[in-house]
Amino acid sequence: MGFYVYIIQSQKDSSLYIGQTGNLQDRMLRHNQGRSSYTKGKRPWSLLYSERFETRSQAVRKEHKLKSFHRKDLLLNLIRSVG
Repeated sequence: MGFYVYIIQSQKDSSLYIGQTGNLQDRMLRHNQGRSSYTKGKRPWSLLYSERFETRSQAVRKEHKLKSFHRKDLLLNLIRSVG
């Protein structure tokens, strides 16, 4: 199986959302169908970054690390350097 940390960007206002999931394809579908309350009003969303982990705890640790970047430009620079 595996777990993913992901960063998506709103095509409506360019805001970013960071999350983790066991099924990335389904999670993206849920975001874009408005089935996630936090992201519902900013649809549609595009996937900018994803990283796979063996365990959920590893994914959660990475999610928290990414969320600690409070400046959008730092986060986007990280994405560019990986991608």
